[in-house]
Amino acid sequence: MKIALGADHGAFELKDSIKKHLDEKNIEYVDYGCFSKESVDYPKFAYLAASAVAKNECDFGIICCTTGLGVSMAANKVKGIRAAVCTNEMLAEMTRRHNNANVICMGQNVVTPELANKMVDIFLSTEFEGGRHQRRIDLITDIENGKELK
Repeated sequence: MKIALGADHGAFELKDSIKKHLDEKNIEYVDYGCFSKESVDYPKFAYLAASAVAKNECDFGIICCTTGLGVSMAANKVKGIRAAVCTNEMLAEMTRRHNNANVICMGQNVVTPELANKMVDIFLSTEFEGGRHQRRIDLITDIENGKELK
């Protein structure tokens, strides 16, 4: 398993905490930045990490900013990405189980590093259930491809 990591300056510390956690678990990752607390524009880093997932260069993405909201909006513009902002363990589980999310987004001012690491573990270990949920994912893909739903 290989993870694409991305964050802006507002979540540089959270990303570093997650990197240490992934190192402890021997999970491979690619860090797409940012690499300091100097102010940057979050869409760039969300795009880089999400694109790596969309191109199958990485299996999942973990993208962070101050709230998780901005990076999720940017990541979801990348075709094939289903990015979800998670603020608790149940959301981290259900976004994989029912929504087959391939990117988890978190906010440094919203979750603690300990909670973030728990959500990462849950997100990476939870399988998509498929079944009726696959129909819904297919509808999301139809919307992404410009098909009108009726």
